[in-house]
Amino acid sequence: MKNILKEKIENGEKVSPILPDDIKNYLIDIDGTICDDIPNEEPERMLTAEVYPDALITLNKWYDEGHIITFFTSRLEEHREYTETWLNKHGFKYHGLLMNKPRGGNYHWIDNHLVKATRYNGKFTDLVEKNVSIQVFDDGKH
Repeated sequence: MKNILKEKIENGEKVSPILPDDIKNYLIDIDGTICDDIPNEEPERMLTAEVYPDALITLNKWYDEGHIITFFTSRLEEHREYTETWLNKHGFKYHGLLMNKPRGGNYHWIDNHLVKATRYNGKFTDLVEKNVSIQVFDDGKH
């Protein structure tokens, strides 16, 4: 990934590097998004979760197109081995796995980089354009 990051300069100083415009950095939940929804309290089910075939096809396509695929899950660090075993068994291509995402939903991500969020609602496909209302900080321009 280091090879694709571009240096960025603001006000004459280096800031965090960025990806080229044509590469997306996907953060993808696991349970209930790419497979059956398995709670942390039942880790024995994690190895037998049913994969959502459309998620596997779409995510591997995005990976092959050069996008960054990172799974971001509420599964605990102690479930990493189960999770990696399951992802590899089913053939998911990915760059990273982040554990311990806060549980409970109702996420509101605040970042100095552009963030787009897409709620999984039963079907994994390529993304399409849709105009929606969002909450933003009052910058005097909205």
